[in-house]
Amino acid sequence: MSRAQQPSRRTVLAVAVAAAVAQGAAPAAATVQRPATDADDPASAQARPIDYHAWTTQHDWRLGAAQGVRVVSGSRPGVVIGVPAGRSDYTDPHTGTTATWEYATWTAPVHRLTVPATEVVASWNAHTPQGTWLQVELRGTYSDGTDTPWYVMGRWAAGDQDIKRTSVDGQGDGRSGVSTDTFAIADASTGLRLTSYRLRLTLYRRPGTRLTPTVWRVGAMGSAVPDRFTVPASTPGLAQELSVPRYSQEIHKGQYPQYDNGGEAWCSPTSSQMIVEYWGGRLTPGQLSWVDPSYADPQVDNAARFTYDYQYEGCGNWPFNAAYAATFEGIQAVVTRLASLTDLETLIAAGIPAITSQSFLKTELTGAGYGTAGHLMTVIGFTADGDVIANDPASASDDAVRRVYLRREFENIWLRTKRYNASGKVVSGSGGVCYLYFPARPSPRQRKALAAVGVR
Repeated sequence: MSRAQQPSRRTVLAVAVAAAVAQGAAPAAATVQRPATDADDPASAQARPIDYHAWTTQHDWRLGAAQGVRVVSGSRPGVVIGVPAGRSDYTDPHTGTTATWEYATWTAPVHRLTVPATEVVASWNAHTPQGTWLQVELRGTYSDGTDTPWYVMGRWAAGDQDIKRTSVDGQGDGRSGVSTDTFAIADASTGLRLTSYRLRLTLYRRPGTRLTPTVWRVGAMGSAVPDRFTVPASTPGLAQELSVPRYSQEIHKGQYPQYDNGGEAWCSPTSSQMIVEYWGGRLTPGQLSWVDPSYADPQVDNAARFTYDYQYEGCGNWPFNAAYAATFEGIQAVVTRLASLTDLETLIAAGIPAITSQSFLKTELTGAGYGTAGHLMTVIGFTADGDVIANDPASASDDAVRRVYLRREFENIWLRTKRYNASGKVVSGSGGVCYLYFPARPSPRQRKALAAVGVR
């Protein structure tokens, strides 16, 4: 479970938003029935309250405004530092160290949201060799025509030697703000929405070197999920299970407490590591040499270290997990929302598992044996009755990780935006947040499934 049952800064902000929104190729078993998808229904696709958009192609990168970056081609086109635009000093708030860096910037064209949004989450895929790092920012336009400030959505490096990867607290203009990894309208009951946005990348390197980050994908998910305690029941359409590795977070309890007090809070990186390995991602003995050799599953410890957000003081930063997954060759990753369990069935049918975010009381998820203010688990399939098969890292052992949860209970705790906690207080739900990790070169079937859930 994440953050030991305590509501995160993200949760606190989401509660305020949610309370006001009401106004407004891998081995798999055979498919019994192909689920219907939004790709089959253009009107339904247009009605989705979720808009994920990304820049990934050489054409996309050339549409942006470049200051010191150049576009690289190949199987994964991206942007790198060409001739730096200048130098700047950065004082790392977590070490107190000030260093000078060369930088270059790329600013995306304006993206007009298909649904005026109350929340936006950015995510990116990049390579940052030692001596480099990057910053992702967002600036939006409100429905009244005015603009937000430039908000920092993350300062990130794959390693932790040059800077400490971090979210940035204290950002806001009175009408919106950023909590950890999520931009949100402060009071959605006013009718204010975000209608468009731009993303800006700033790439940094040590002066006088030829080092450079490479960014292959940058995008954002904007959404206006309806405020709801319950969601409509979906009709089962698939019986299939994917062979995904099983890892327990609980067996790492007490290990490396500097990373969010050890394994008991490592649901997010443990889930990430399961799917990384499903897609063939492997760590070398050299990469794992820092882990105590007496620890089982050292790759989970590694995932925790390299997803850790030094400001949030946890491993549950959504885009940091996606960025970690994309450091493995052949994998790309996004943070988005899905609209239904039918969306999950569409992905599973194409061999794509998903990491879902949910919160619930112990009595709300039969067989879980715990309650949580926020928890990530990996959905790997569906039973013949339509129930959800999940690799739940909040398990006593690796062998105990595979669980079957009742369909109706699972879809409600995952897709709702409001719930009652153990004290009877109204708090937030994730509204269908998930991480999707998939091949850098998806098969035609995988591309179709991803497109059906709004990811290209």
